[in-house]
Amino acid sequence: MAEEEPCMFWIWAMASTIFRLFLIFFFPENINASSRPELSTPLTSLRRLAEGYWLKQSSLSPYAGSMYHGSPLLLSILGPLTIQRIEGKSSHHLCRYPPLWRYCCSCAPVESFHNTFLCWLINFSDRKFGCHCVSFWSITRRVPLAAFGLVMATHLSLYSATLAIPLIFLLGYGLDAPPVKKFLQTRHVGVETTGSTSDVSKQDKLTQTTQLFLWRTVLYFVFWVLVWSSYVLVLCSLSLKQYGGLEEMFKRTYGFILRIEDLSPNIGVFWYFFAEVFDFSRNYLLIVFNLYILLTGIPPLAFRLKHRPCFLAFAYLAFSSILKSYPSVGDAALYLSLWALFVNELTDMEHSFFIFCGYIGFSLLSPVMHNIWIWRGTGNANFYFGNAMGYACFQYMFVEKSVNAMLNHDQALKKATSEMTKN
Repeated sequence: MAEEEPCMFWIWAMASTIFRLFLIFFFPENINASSRPELSTPLTSLRRLAEGYWLKQSSLSPYAGSMYHGSPLLLSILGPLTIQRIEGKSSHHLCRYPPLWRYCCSCAPVESFHNTFLCWLINFSDRKFGCHCVSFWSITRRVPLAAFGLVMATHLSLYSATLAIPLIFLLGYGLDAPPVKKFLQTRHVGVETTGSTSDVSKQDKLTQTTQLFLWRTVLYFVFWVLVWSSYVLVLCSLSLKQYGGLEEMFKRTYGFILRIEDLSPNIGVFWYFFAEVFDFSRNYLLIVFNLYILLTGIPPLAFRLKHRPCFLAFAYLAFSSILKSYPSVGDAALYLSLWALFVNELTDMEHSFFIFCGYIGFSLLSPVMHNIWIWRGTGNANFYFGNAMGYACFQYMFVEKSVNAMLNHDQALKKATSEMTKN
C-alpha cells in the first residue's frame, strides 16, 4: 500500500497537468474561466491583481479605485506575470483555470495529504496555499513551517485564522483518534472486574500518558507564529510605505472582507442580502453575521471534536466556505480534498447520494442562471440567488451529516470496545 500511494499521486499529477494544458491551449479565448463569478472573487481575481500592479507601477496606491484588495506581497510575486507575454499570450493564461485544477486534484482518491499538497504547487494566490502548507507541514510536525502556512493563510484570507484551533490540538494531542475518555472508561471497567494491583497501576500510567498535552510544542508553534507574523507585517509595511502603510492594508483587505463592500454576484448569499437591506441596519447585521461564525461554529465544534483535529479543520473550512463574504468553488475543492481523508470513518454517512446530486445539480445550474439573468435578460437576480441558496443549503447538509457520521463512528467504537472488554 505504501508503494502504491506515491504511484497514484504521480498518476493524478500527470492527469491534472494534461487537463490544465488542454483547457489553456484548446479552449477558445472567449471562454475565460477566470471571469466566471463561480470561480473568481474580488479577492482572487487576476484582473484586479493586474489593476493593482499597474497602479503601483504608476506610483499610485495599489488600493486606489477600490479594485485590488489582496496582499501587497502578491503584487511583487504575481504582478509581473500579468504584463509579460509568452508566444503572443499573456502569462496570466497559465492561471486561467486554478479552481478547475483544484477540483481535479481534490477528486484524486488518495487518502493522504499529497493531493492537497499538489494543489498549492500551481496556485498560491489565495488562502489555499497557506491551508495546504498547514495541513502538510503540521502532519509531519514541522512546527516552523506549519506556523508559516497559518500566517500566510490568514494573511491572504481572514477566515483561515480559525485553523489555529485544530492546529493547536494537532500539535498538542497528535493525529485524529477516538476519544481517549471512552477507552479509559471501558478499560477502567475491565480493571474493576479483575481487581489486580498491577492492572490498576497500569491503568494509572495509561491515564497519565494518554491525557498528556504537549504544551512545549504548542508554545514553540506560537513563538514561530509571532515571528512569521512580524516578518510579513514588516514586508507589507515596506511595500506600502508611500501609500498609507499597514493601516491602509488592513482597511482595504480585512476591512473589505468584514464590511462586504463589493456586492457583485457570487455563489454566496451575502451579496444579495446586503444589496436589499436598509443602510441604517447594515452595521448591526454585519456584526451579527460575523459573530455568528465565531460564536456558533468555532466553540461547539472545538469542544466536541478536539480529539480529531484534522476533521475539525475540515469542518472549519467547510463552515467558513458557506458563510464567508466572497466564496468560490475553489473553497469547496479545498475542504473536499480534506474530506477524502475520512472516507473509512464516514462510510455510514446518511443521504450521501442525495447530497452528491445536489452538489452537481447546483454547480451546473449556476452558470445557466447567471446567463439567463445577465446576458439573456429573461430572468432576474432571484434566479441566481435562489441557486446560491440551494448550493449553501447542500453544503450545510454535507457538513452536518459528516459531523454526525464521525460522532456515530466514535460511538460505535465505544460500543465495540465495551463489548470486547466484557467478553
